[in-house]
Amino acid sequence: MNIVFSLDQIKEVAEQILAQNPKKIILFNGEMGVGKTTLIKQLCKNLGVEGATSSPTFSLVNEYYTINNQIVYHFDFYRLNKETEALDMGVDDYLYSGNWCFIEWSEKIINLLPEETSVITIELLADGKRELKLT
Repeated sequence: MNIVFSLDQIKEVAEQILAQNPKKIILFNGEMGVGKTTLIKQLCKNLGVEGATSSPTFSLVNEYYTINNQIVYHFDFYRLNKETEALDMGVDDYLYSGNWCFIEWSEKIINLLPEETSVITIELLADGKRELKLT
């Protein structure tokens, strides 16, 4: 799936992503500031998370609950220095929980990821729009 969009279309983009029935572990790739966290926040809303969502840059993972008591984990591994740090925090338990896992900077834990993942790559275009690819 390929989409070119502006940030004011983010709700519709999140709907389109979820309509594709992606794997529950989604890796988000893109440069800093391209809108990965913004998209994850919208995906959480579309899944039924009512509370506030934020980037887990310092905590590494945030846990959200949907109105149907589903759990959504949002990871940001930007500050990770070694994969062993992710193991120390119990990343295996999260990844194999069967819950939604949205992962930013997944390349920092590439050897720990299960085979069954979806990947969203976002690129900032010259006109300020974003190009999103879901594989």
